[in-house]
Amino acid sequence: MAWIWMVFAAGAILLWAISLGRILSSTSPSCVPPTPHFMPPLRGNRMSRNVLLVVAHPDDESMFFAPSILFLKSKGHSIHILCMSQGNADGLGNTRKEELYQACDTLKIPHEQVKVLDHPKLQDGFHEKWDHGLLSELTMEHTQLWAIDTIVTFDSYGVSGHPNHKDVHHGICKFLHEKGQGNIEAWELASLNILRKYSGPVDIWLSSLISFSSSKQPIYTLVNNSPSRSYEAMAAHRSQWVWFRRLFVMFSSYTYMNMLQKVNM
Repeated sequence: MAWIWMVFAAGAILLWAISLGRILSSTSPSCVPPTPHFMPPLRGNRMSRNVLLVVAHPDDESMFFAPSILFLKSKGHSIHILCMSQGNADGLGNTRKEELYQACDTLKIPHEQVKVLDHPKLQDGFHEKWDHGLLSELTMEHTQLWAIDTIVTFDSYGVSGHPNHKDVHHGICKFLHEKGQGNIEAWELASLNILRKYSGPVDIWLSSLISFSSSKQPIYTLVNNSPSRSYEAMAAHRSQWVWFRRLFVMFSSYTYMNMLQKVNM
């Protein structure tokens, strides 16, 4: 029976290597399917967009959204980050805030395009309930400040199921419904089941298939051709860079690709 497990292990390693080779073979971050319909030019033929990435905690941007950031920057879009808390659950809020700025240096996002909030009603924690109306107001404030036309954020499950992530999603939906008035395009990061979540580069095949075959709503897979950039950005969050997060970044499919879909209203 041992030989069966050896064959299985060898097959898994081979599949991992082939999948990683598929990702690294591109000379720049790519979109699957390749299409001009994903974030096309805006009115007046303005090619670049002002994109607001809305997250809950410092390190969300590196742990989950790095492929989206790198792809959008490669297309000339301007990335802004609104982080709704300092991640102060363990009393390290000020440290984590500075680490986010350091990660943004790695991702080439100017500090003036990054805002980390510390609102008393938006504190990090699994048992903290965030007010969706307040999240909507804060989002509106920063979309106006930065002339935002596109938002990227979590879906309703929030990737890891963290309640703060979920509340951010619902706050964005409330903003779009009540104040967005159809002028802002919004995309959410699709949450994956646990098998796909920890399949690393292997998920490129299924994600691509889903993106190509999706008919009800557009779903695009953004492929990170330089996963080491995700690793470097996450490593900038030194207070969080413990052994299990190092393993997460290595084995997480969110290091290698993001599936973005339109936010359903």
